[in-house]
Amino acid sequence: MKLYNTLTRTIEEFVPYEEGKVTFYTCGPTVYHDQHIGNMRNYIGHDILDKTLRYLGYDVLRVMNITDVGHLTSDSDSGDDKMVKSAKEQHKSVMDIAHYYTEQFFNDFKLLNNRVPEVVAPATDYIADYIKIIQKLLDTGYAYQAGGNVYFDVSKLKDYYQLTNHKEDEMVVGVREGVSFDENKRNQADFALWFTKSKFDDQELKWESPFGLGYPGWHMECSGISMHYCGEHLDIHGGGVDNIFPHHTNEIAQSEAYLGHPWCHYWFHNEHLMDESGKMSKSKGATLTVSLLKEKGYDPLAYRFMCLNSHYRKQIVFSYENLENATKAFVKLKNKIQALKPEGSYDSGLFHEWDQKFIACLEDDLNIPNALTLLYDLLKSEVAGNIKIQLIEQWDQVFSLDLLKKDDEAEEETLDEEILKQIERRNQAKKEKNFALADEIREELLKQGIRLIDGREGTKFERI
Repeated sequence: MKLYNTLTRTIEEFVPYEEGKVTFYTCGPTVYHDQHIGNMRNYIGHDILDKTLRYLGYDVLRVMNITDVGHLTSDSDSGDDKMVKSAKEQHKSVMDIAHYYTEQFFNDFKLLNNRVPEVVAPATDYIADYIKIIQKLLDTGYAYQAGGNVYFDVSKLKDYYQLTNHKEDEMVVGVREGVSFDENKRNQADFALWFTKSKFDDQELKWESPFGLGYPGWHMECSGISMHYCGEHLDIHGGGVDNIFPHHTNEIAQSEAYLGHPWCHYWFHNEHLMDESGKMSKSKGATLTVSLLKEKGYDPLAYRFMCLNSHYRKQIVFSYENLENATKAFVKLKNKIQALKPEGSYDSGLFHEWDQKFIACLEDDLNIPNALTLLYDLLKSEVAGNIKIQLIEQWDQVFSLDLLKKDDEAEEETLDEEILKQIERRNQAKKEKNFALADEIREELLKQGIRLIDGREGTKFERI
């Protein structure tokens, strides 16, 4: 398998640290806001890589963090903590905000048929890991304390900018947007490992540490969580291209200074989803989410299909016209597939021949557009229907487009999800002793032909 490695800026043969096993870490969301469809394009790319590795037979451990503290609104350790800012605006606690937007994120994540990683790690659960790393960096001279905070000293490294084309003079105040002067720093490129109350007195989440009462910097979280689960050698680290600098650059600096050896071999980055005015972002107004697309009548998997038609390292321009075209093509493709008849004699050699072509596309730096072209070639070929169906079923482990699922099956699955949500809502009402609401939910479901059955193992339902 060959992958583009941002670290070397070349396509390389993928060789994991331990044969047959892959450790794969991906930056998760900062859960202060809904994740727009541009963010979700990034997670589709990670999902394809994850499923490709499994398709090729690797034993994959995938870890993803949830940033619920420490992510500031500026690259230069200034501005508000995004979580605190959102909590104030919505008059809620930081953890209420975190739980709500984490749930919203995974709802959209699953609508796109993304596989949930083995480990989903909220940053606030690993404070002891961060403190341990920071203390060693202080002890070895890579970090220093100033103004009540702890900073990493980038001048101690020969190759701080190894992941990016940035040069030191681009971090001078006023040259790069998001860089402001910090009198505490020895070098303006230095970055914070730990903030104390002297920095943000109104920070809701704080922990005791040898460096003072405070909280970790954003970059520290990914290093700590990754090493906690994946050990000292990480095979692949994923993110969007906007994470390359400063986030991933800083992760490499602190991790390798702490470990004393190279840390992550392969860096995997997805390109942006653009709208017609430029990069899609949360700052432009109303957030276009996958759930909102669904409310507007679009199949989330049509959006996934649209993304898969472009290579992960190429920008995509989103417009409703483009989504409409993708939807038409997706429906047409599914109709062709579902019209196949499982007939003809089975030929294992022919099956293997086509599957090897598919694997060749995957191994070519995840060339999913070519894999989709292969799918169309298969449909036009003289291959027997039963072989076509088996190949499509297998390939859809990676595509995850529900190509063989009938629309009525998908609708019933969606209905079941809604019923389970109502059951959870009823259970919560019962916990809060709001029995009137619990009865109202039961009666409403009964009108829809759904009978609830309470038992020792929880509440089940049946259609009547």
